[in-house]
Amino acid sequence: MSDGGKTARSDLVGGAGWIVFGLLILGESLRMDRFAQMGSTLYTMPGFMPGLIGATLIVLGLALCLRGWRRQRLARMATAAGADEPAPSLLNGRVLATLALTFIYAIGLIGRVHFVLATTLFATAFVWTFTPPEVSPVRRALGAVIAGLLTALAVFFIFEDVFLVRLPGA
Repeated sequence: MSDGGKTARSDLVGGAGWIVFGLLILGESLRMDRFAQMGSTLYTMPGFMPGLIGATLIVLGLALCLRGWRRQRLARMATAAGADEPAPSLLNGRVLATLALTFIYAIGLIGRVHFVLATTLFATAFVWTFTPPEVSPVRRALGAVIAGLLTALAVFFIFEDVFLVRLPGA
């Protein structure tokens, strides 16, 4: 992967976009009714989860901007040293694999099978797909299954028992 050029610029622009989107979500979540008159607590307010998601997007957008800035700086140093930079590919196999897995999960699995099974299958396939190929197949498969199952159980527990959100197909 390229350390500068269009990739660095896209990290900066994309990071700024995620920061703005996160700020919009956070702002709207703070405007939501808090239902204080009904005895609502911080964790039961309707805007709590969207606010957390917005704040997370802001932090991740900042991290993406920082990475883009760092890549631009490294690209300038490499250009000054006379190194050629390969052209980055915007729509590579990893992006297509992510899109395919996400659509299969959202359209094909959610609501059709139990949430824990759907999420386990999705997370397992995702980890398997993006584990470096030099990792042995047994370790790759074992790691993918463990990560998939733990992810599904954690998400199920947090949403069902902590946030009291009924998940589809659960």
